[in-house]
Amino acid sequence: MSESEPASRPKRHREHQTLEIRREDHVGDPLSIAWLMPAETLGDAIVGRLSDYLGRRVRIKKAEISRDTIEVQVEVRGWRDEANRLAKAARELSEKGAKRGALAMCREALELDPLSVEAMTAMGTILAALGRDAEALDAFQHAREFGAEGASIPLAMLDCALRLGWLAPAERYARQALRLDPRNLQARDALRSIRQRI
Repeated sequence: MSESEPASRPKRHREHQTLEIRREDHVGDPLSIAWLMPAETLGDAIVGRLSDYLGRRVRIKKAEISRDTIEVQVEVRGWRDEANRLAKAARELSEKGAKRGALAMCREALELDPLSVEAMTAMGTILAALGRDAEALDAFQHAREFGAEGASIPLAMLDCALRLGWLAPAERYARQALRLDPRNLQARDALRSIRQRI
């Protein structure tokens, strides 16, 4: 064993992160209880539901419920750099046509880092390419909650919702994309088309 070997070993990191979970993304699912019941009666129930939603490897430190969001402070241990490399390799594999293998690589990346924005975004993109739009929407929603920025995620969610015929969510995603990028033609055209169909 050389002296340089321990230095090249992948580093497991412990990270504290704040996630923002939007009420509008969780209508009718188990997390919606957070907005339906008074905070004092929720107790540990919401922490349990958040833990189920985020996965047992994500440790919840604090959750604050407001009118439209839940801000969750979490701690996670993982191998972020390795997960991101694996997510990049999954994208490349998907572009070569091996989408199912790429999906397995994304799942493996999420085992390495359960809050990997890159892995979750890649998973959503691959699921959408496979025509599994409802699953892709879930993956993109997670990516956004994990901290994905920019208009690309709401635009991808918009495309999935339109293919599913879900006009109300599609309109919401188009508006979100326009808030982030007011000149985005795809979002403007989609919003115009949705208004004509409603």
